[in-house]
Amino acid sequence: MSPKQPTALDLPMVDPLPAATQKYFDICQEKLGMVPNVLQAHAFDIDKLNAFTALYNDLMLADSGLSKLEREMIAVVVSSINKCFYCLTAHGQAVRALSGDPILGEMLVMNWRAAELDARQTAMLLFAEKVTVESHKIVEADREHLRSVGFSDRDIWDISNVAGFYNMSNRVASATDQRPNDEYHALSR
Repeated sequence: MSPKQPTALDLPMVDPLPAATQKYFDICQEKLGMVPNVLQAHAFDIDKLNAFTALYNDLMLADSGLSKLEREMIAVVVSSINKCFYCLTAHGQAVRALSGDPILGEMLVMNWRAAELDARQTAMLLFAEKVTVESHKIVEADREHLRSVGFSDRDIWDISNVAGFYNMSNRVASATDQRPNDEYHALSR
């Protein structure tokens, strides 16, 4: 894979990018110091990129009973189970940044059970893990456990959707050998 390609597939970005896409990439460059490779990987088809970013932005950035940190924690735990190098690197960095705790980011990447989490976070991550490993075995008792630690039904919807999104993203990233930007490795340490 050449350094210019964000995946092992030969799917070059649309050139030139539409003005709205270029503006979005410019904002990423300004705010993050890079354009995440996941965005570049989708930019061979602007409609696919727009669908991906719309869903990502809704799940990860929109109003929710889940904090941004909690959503990133779900992303990391799901990615850890799926062994997705891209998402572990990118979202592990986000956990480090949002929590201000590089140790928490590393624990979640390697073994989330080693982290000192409260009952709410533990229940949330147990549920995300079950969605990832055996979603067909989720029963009302699993949802009731989330309610018992303070999650609303809307929160349960959000936990389920964030976990589902990362299960899908992990599989695509792994199948296409998507690589994280090198910059992620040194951030928020």
